Amino acid sequence: MADVMLEDAVDLPSLHRVLVVKLRHLGDVLLTSPVFTVLKNHAPQLEIDALVYRDTEPMLAGYSAISQIFTVDREWKKQGWQTQIAHEWNLFSALRARQYDLIIHLTENSRGALLALLLGARHSVARDYRRKRGRLWRNSFTHLYDVPSKPRHTVEIHLDALRRLGIYPKADERRLVLVTGEEAKASVRDLLARHGLETRGFIHIHPTSRWLFKCWEVDKYAALINSLHEMNQRVVLTAAPSEHELQFVARISARLKRPAIDLCGKLNLKQLAELTRHAKCFVGVDSVPMHMAAAMQTPTVVLFGPSGDLEWGPWQVKARVLTSAHSCRPCGQDGCGNSKVSECLTTLPVDKVLNAINELISG
Repeated sequence: MADVMLEDAVDLPSLHRVLVVKLRHLGDVLLTSPVFTVLKNHAPQLEIDALVYRDTEPMLAGYSAISQIFTVDREWKKQGWQTQIAHEWNLFSALRARQYDLIIHLTENSRGALLALLLGARHSVARDYRRKRGRLWRNSFTHLYDVPSKPRHTVEIHLDALRRLGIYPKADERRLVLVTGEEAKASVRDLLARHGLETRGFIHIHPTSRWLFKCWEVDKYAALINSLHEMNQRVVLTAAPSEHELQFVARISARLKRPAIDLCGKLNLKQLAELTRHAKCFVGVDSVPMHMAAAMQTPTVVLFGPSGDLEWGPWQVKARVLTSAHSCRPCGQDGCGNSKVSECLTTLPVDKVLNAINELISG
């Protein structure tokens, strides 16, 4: 560990309870897992809690470094203001009873600033969002940190919150952690047996994202899978149960010369991760299954279009990140001209993806 040079570094041995707040999507929450690892390794006495949206809880559930997970349900807003206030008060009361010494807030969500003010923690840290947040934000936290103007991976930005406190992560503490659990392990073992699949005996392709502008073309996915079948590779397809994702994969399947194993909409998040763990290779786009594959240490081929691969690429896993030479990427837009179609992604050739897969599975 580096010598602590900060005059306002926290005294780790004096801390007892910490709350880590990450109110974002599934992949964002999974990318916070190294924060819990580093905190627990550097201060084993800590009880470390998490506050996340309810639908993202599986990303952290079961991890031994976490004491309790508190959740915010996005559906509260639809239940009427009296019911919402009751839920919010119950959550606040539960958090206040924990008597936190430190709050680590990892997004620009204003809830974290209010909690830092109201829960009475001795220390609190957040990123300094100068363009988004004003004086109230800056006064809510005892420590603020900046990030470079150049791209920096999201995991490292999360860990910058700890560095600002004088906690310096070691290289071997930064891997993603996703605990699948015994139930998911048993169900996936049964699933593999039913389909005659062996560990490292298939390629897992998750072609979809909740955002269409992150998706490759249907015809190209079909051509890729047909080529893999000609190489005697077995292919398993997955997708979320949302209608637009199921329809997307159905269009792929309709173009296949012989069917792939279709598990679309049939797996929960833990089962999806466990399936990926058994694959010889994962193929997908910038979405949570790609981050789950990295957590499972499954070799990963990922196609990046308008989103930034340097910030969101597969973390600490054997991978091939495929991008185009378009000068405008990454733009962060929902397709060229807001069309939901990103040419920097859709123009990626099938051969490039196939070669990347072959490099990973033969290397």
